[in-house]
Amino acid sequence: MSPARPARPSGPARLATYFHVHLVSDSTGETLNAMAKAVTARFDGVIPIEHIYALVRSAKQMDRVLQEVEAAPGVVLHTLVDRDLRGQLEEGCRRLDMPQIGALDPLVGAMSRYLGAALSTRVGAQHALDHEYFNRIAALDFAMAYDDGQGGLEQLEGADVVLCGVSRTSKTPTCIYLAHRGIRAANVPLVPGQEDGERLTHLKNPLVIGLTVSPDRLVQIRRNRLDNLNAVQASSYTDQDAVRDETIKAKRAFERRGWPTIDVTRRSVEETAAAITNLLSEHRNHKIGTTW
Repeated sequence: MSPARPARPSGPARLATYFHVHLVSDSTGETLNAMAKAVTARFDGVIPIEHIYALVRSAKQMDRVLQEVEAAPGVVLHTLVDRDLRGQLEEGCRRLDMPQIGALDPLVGAMSRYLGAALSTRVGAQHALDHEYFNRIAALDFAMAYDDGQGGLEQLEGADVVLCGVSRTSKTPTCIYLAHRGIRAANVPLVPGQEDGERLTHLKNPLVIGLTVSPDRLVQIRRNRLDNLNAVQASSYTDQDAVRDETIKAKRAFERRGWPTIDVTRRSVEETAAAITNLLSEHRNHKIGTTW
């Protein structure tokens, strides 16, 4: 007698780990891409295979999009302004029996009802070469020019915020992220025996913020950096006791100077930037907090 076959598992079918998501935009697609990432991040164990179609502005381009959707069935997200193109996509998705979602529809509809205003049909309106655009470019130039302690007090006075902290506390990437939001940010590293940040106490315009981190996490980050660079580990740079002393001195210096501080140990750059933005708003309203 042949052995009995194992019973097939009962219960609901297991969801696929990967799925196709088609992102269709008549502009750069940045807004749609960010929204898709934010939504898919809410699902554990689900990995999207992204198909990005930016600057879709003709019926011929939309035909190619629908051909791709048919070849790789999945969810279709779009931020189309042009009514004809939108109608073409919606009709094509109905024919293919594919779900399509206007990603901004709920928010735009609610805002329109509240404001009682007509919608703009101008494509890429959020990317116009206006004052805000050039302000972001200027902020990026500023962040690069005054990165890692570059610039004297006169130059740093032009900053909205100056970040101060020991090495490897994400000062540079945070400044770049803030620049993309039009915030002029510079950073000054605390270096034992070289830079203690005291000169920043003379700044009048910018908000100075201290970035702190746990010694254990800092040692791990520094060791990983040295490994990636194939560099010999300097004892003072990665030594547990030396690093702990370095971080304690930094915290005490921030407290002594009355600077608001942010612990970046478990924060992403985006989260740190959000906290800085809140502190900067309070600072501009003359309500400086002491910690965040």
